[in-house]
Amino acid sequence: MAFPKNSFILVFLLICSLSWNAWAKVDMTMEESVEVYLGDLADIPCQYVFSEQPRAVMIQWFVRNPGSSSRERIYYGDNTQQIVDDGTDFTGRITVSVIGDQEGVLLTIQDVQLTDEREFFCQVNGMAAGNGEGKTHLRVFDPPEAPVIEGVHAGISVTNELPSRIASCEARNSFPKPNITWYRDSSPLTPTHGQINVVTLVTREFSGFYTVQSELQYKVAKEDKDALFSCEVSYYVPEGVRTAKSKVINITVHFPTTIIELWKESPQGLVKEGDTVELRCQGDGNPPPPFTFNREQEQETALEASDDTLVLREVIRGDSGVYQCRSLDLDTYEQVTGDMQLTIHYLDPAFVVPKDSEILLKGESLTATCNALSSLETATVWFKNGQQVGKGHMLFLQDATYDTAGEYVCEVTVSSLPGLHTSGSVHIIVQGAPQMKDADREVEMDEGTGKWVNLSCEAHAHPLPTISWTVTGSQSWREVLTRATEHSTVSVVSVKVTSDITAFCNATNDIGTETKSFSIRAIPMVTSTAPYSPAEGNGVIIVVIILCILLLAILGSVLYFLHKKGKIPCGRSGKQEITKENPNKDDIVVEMKTNTKTEDAGLLKGVNGDKNVPSNQ
Repeated sequence: MAFPKNSFILVFLLICSLSWNAWAKVDMTMEESVEVYLGDLADIPCQYVFSEQPRAVMIQWFVRNPGSSSRERIYYGDNTQQIVDDGTDFTGRITVSVIGDQEGVLLTIQDVQLTDEREFFCQVNGMAAGNGEGKTHLRVFDPPEAPVIEGVHAGISVTNELPSRIASCEARNSFPKPNITWYRDSSPLTPTHGQINVVTLVTREFSGFYTVQSELQYKVAKEDKDALFSCEVSYYVPEGVRTAKSKVINITVHFPTTIIELWKESPQGLVKEGDTVELRCQGDGNPPPPFTFNREQEQETALEASDDTLVLREVIRGDSGVYQCRSLDLDTYEQVTGDMQLTIHYLDPAFVVPKDSEILLKGESLTATCNALSSLETATVWFKNGQQVGKGHMLFLQDATYDTAGEYVCEVTVSSLPGLHTSGSVHIIVQGAPQMKDADREVEMDEGTGKWVNLSCEAHAHPLPTISWTVTGSQSWREVLTRATEHSTVSVVSVKVTSDITAFCNATNDIGTETKSFSIRAIPMVTSTAPYSPAEGNGVIIVVIILCILLLAILGSVLYFLHKKGKIPCGRSGKQEITKENPNKDDIVVEMKTNTKTEDAGLLKGVNGDKNVPSNQ
């Protein structure tokens, strides 16, 4: 410990003052503790009050050495000087200042270290006015790192007799030592004999920090398979106590199987023949035990399966029955069984009566039936040519006609299982004599002479009829079309109308004959006058003129011939009139002359329409 040169003098004066002024005293006030975070600034106040005014005051600060009762001075000061002792842990990090009106001092420690957590003593000497001493405990805090939890990766069996290690928790680099608490879900765990053990390991690092490791040993139960475990670290700070929680973990709990459930995974709904069925088995144990499948009536025969799945392909009704899924616990050797009823629904092919085909005579009746054996309720509908003609498994055909003939299809369906359906059919044949529409009424028509008329005839019958024609009144006729279907024959003849015609269509088969008659009245053709047009009028006039010239030439030749024979007396200048009984202005007048040239001239004048016609004409 270092002392100034006049230390002995001061000690001597102190002793003297104590002896002379035993009644003088000083009151000291210091905080019991000062709390500060690591690395922060720490202020430790020291306040004093003298009963008498001192002539001089000497202040000294001491610190207790760690792990011993000895003290070390770190500061000295009086009215003339302030000295920070060299060679201590606080050299260069402390300052002392006056508080208020010289009634106290403040020790300031910069960059507080973990080793600074000690007792600090403030010693005040007022010589004859008295002396005193107080102390403050400096507490240093540093929060730990976030807690790290790690669970056991392997499964933990509920059959273990003692608590098993399930997780560990670590809180590093804290000062002072932190505490660790375990939680299951939101409830803290308290050590309980035979159920819960907590093993704690505290390590003081070379740096002075504490590291705490905690191990939780727990006797697990089946209910813990969904539980969440966590740890919480609590640590001290200047303001009090704080906590930090770890993440939550889930542990793997192994427990035996007590219940097995067997169900149909696919298909959804009812099962029909031909489906592929998938059965799934699941137990409540962990890990899942191996499963074996069998039918209840064949327990010794194991069915081939893949893990927890049994696949039945293209099932038939014989695959119906009770299926079982069994497991054997390897720890307890107990066997657990689950089962289910599997029903395979079916619909047999439709059976139709009469079978294939049936022959009816016209006017007869028939009842057809359609049945299909099924495990479910069915519905039957009858169709003909795509049109619905009946419902129910019976079809009534009464007073059969040729329209009754054809193929009847019955469709059997299961409403509760749409994929299940079947069908059957019967072919109805109706026999009878040929039948023609309106055969009892004669077909009458009027047609112009010279035209060709088509007469058609269609006859329905079974067996198929043949058609022949009888035509009177025309020699010009021919069959232009003949066509036969399953139930009818069609024939078309083309007849030329030359006069009134009567035709007969005769349809014949092995059962009878039907005749249909046609009557055609011939109408003479009438030439209609074409509408007048200027171009056509000019052409007609020219033709008429040419014809008139030819007629006049012929008439002239005849008259000339008769004149030569002396049959017609005629003078040189005389004129002979040739007229009609009732002449009019449009009649042609011919003038006869003995001179040939004169006669020709007269003819030309008449043809050309000369207006200077002799008055006697």
